[in-house]
Amino acid sequence: MATRHPHTGQPSPTHSALELRALLELGLLPWSLPILLNAPVGDGHPVLLLPGFMGSESTMIGLQLFLRNRGYAVESWGLGRNVGFHAKHANALEQKIRHLHHQTGRKVSLVGWSLGGVFAVFGAHQVPECVRSVITLGSPVSVDPQGSASPPLVRAMYRLVAHPLGPAAHSMQPHAKKLRERQLLSMPLSCLYSLGDGVVPPQEATVNGDPALHENVQVPGSHVGLGFNAVVLWIVADRLAQPEGQWRPFEPSGALGYAYRLLTQ
Repeated sequence: MATRHPHTGQPSPTHSALELRALLELGLLPWSLPILLNAPVGDGHPVLLLPGFMGSESTMIGLQLFLRNRGYAVESWGLGRNVGFHAKHANALEQKIRHLHHQTGRKVSLVGWSLGGVFAVFGAHQVPECVRSVITLGSPVSVDPQGSASPPLVRAMYRLVAHPLGPAAHSMQPHAKKLRERQLLSMPLSCLYSLGDGVVPPQEATVNGDPALHENVQVPGSHVGLGFNAVVLWIVADRLAQPEGQWRPFEPSGALGYAYRLLTQ
């Protein structure tokens, strides 16, 4: 079985306080380009990028440019800033996925950062016939019944911007039933998580699932930097390049695999 990380409670206060290290990850990205330009090339199928809470399409620009370079037909969600798991956005996302599938004649891969990953899992549940794979980046896809273990400041911001009762108010809505019950997806799901994440703890960013379809992949770095972390970009390219119907779990190999293991041990 793919299993959730055994961590309990909130992220480390040190990691939360050091989320600004994302600036270092951004600064290192240009130096990583020679390696990233050797990442697997895709088959041109559509990829839909979903931003995190309070993020807009512009926050996904690193992934967008990189995946287009790798040969994918990359689309942003087109719903502006992500201000919470609202029903109107969830329904619009379902229609967006259907449209891309109809327009291209191919199944769509969904890549969601933080809360965008929750939207991605929701969309895959709603229209599984249109979705090829799902990749989440530090997304709270396994929140326990007692509620989120994210830092108090993050929960307070969600209450201020999205709903006075916090994430629970949206997770209890009828359209979120499958998310609440953690029903397994019928297509490949890769949950990327970091032990250094100062926003979403690893037990919430990982899933219990079928190892033939679902996996949890550790990455180094911060939460805020996941969208332009060179290791994350490489893994996303590797996962998207899996031939349709021939998905295999992530297995780093060679010199890059050795470096990956050093960074995540």
